[in-house]
Amino acid sequence: MALRREIDGEVPGWVRLGLGVVLAIPQLAIGFWAVIAPENWYSRFPGFDPRLIAADPPFNEHLATDTGAGFLATGVALVLAALLGRRSGALVALAGYFAFAIPHAVFHSAHSSPGLDGSEDVFNAALLWANVALAVLFTWGAWPRRSAVAGASSSP
Repeated sequence: MALRREIDGEVPGWVRLGLGVVLAIPQLAIGFWAVIAPENWYSRFPGFDPRLIAADPPFNEHLATDTGAGFLATGVALVLAALLGRRSGALVALAGYFAFAIPHAVFHSAHSSPGLDGSEDVFNAALLWANVALAVLFTWGAWPRRSAVAGASSSP
């Protein structure tokens, strides 16, 4: 029962900021762009050279829109978790983020991207893993502390 009370407690402000800004904004921006203008997203992502997605043709509107919807859903979950500020919501949103971000980073680490040279591939994979590392940090910040849980179990 004590763990349940603590898991429903509030997350620190820096975790809320991290969820809502660091993780959610890129997810929302990519998601809205791909859902609203899938062909533009395909041909121009990330907005500067090298064009990461267009380097691997052909364009598929259905796949681009569905990909954008996944980014959008992840971003919405992170924003809601940040706004509500509850540990349980933050941890669920982070679990969803990990379910997307880890396979994404693994894929880009294991496969070279058409149109990227070796150093660009390494930078791309490192950036994706850096986001996973930030999510680990935010998970640590959202996780109930052992001392807080132990203290809660000794109270009435």
